[in-house]
Amino acid sequence: MASFPFSHGMVLAAALFAIGLAGVMARRNLIFVLMSIEIMLNAAGLAFIVAASRWQQPDGQVMFLFILAVAAAEVAVGLALALRIYQSLRTLDLDAINTMRG
Repeated sequence: MASFPFSHGMVLAAALFAIGLAGVMARRNLIFVLMSIEIMLNAAGLAFIVAASRWQQPDGQVMFLFILAVAAAEVAVGLALALRIYQSLRTLDLDAINTMRG
């Protein structure tokens, strides 16, 4: 199996993380923010995999499994909250949600 340099993998992970961070900062829709957080979690997982490949250790793959579990929980809770917010406010705009008082 052909391998690629460590720096290329880390640059890819950093680029994915930057794309996710830009999505979190720029978007106003809750669904797009949740998708951007998923991209950021996958970038962190890629960084763990690349680092583990570099040092020939399985620790990065184990950490990636934990990241997948956190991502699955985030999706479940995030979509449940999005559905509930949409039912009550009829919008997923974060500015409108921010004005909600309890």
